[in-house]
Amino acid sequence: MMTEVTELFGLPVYTDKGILVGDVSDLILDLEQQNIYGLYVESPNPQLVEGGSAISIPYRWIRAVGEIVILRKFPSFLKAPE
Repeated sequence: MMTEVTELFGLPVYTDKGILVGDVSDLILDLEQQNIYGLYVESPNPQLVEGGSAISIPYRWIRAVGEIVILRKFPSFLKAPE
């Protein structure tokens, strides 16, 4: 089934444990390979990401996309770079 990339904007992203990471704000595209490289989450859950700093989730971490995005894996906590 084909999905247009615009349909991904605003979808909620959940970890494999069912914890909300945040909503898809933007996509990171590899135009040469014509692939989606990652999902950009501008305001992620501060319980998962230090300070709620924006993150990019590699597309290879995605298990399923439908009305929500479910990840295969996600770290228990991400620290902001120093």
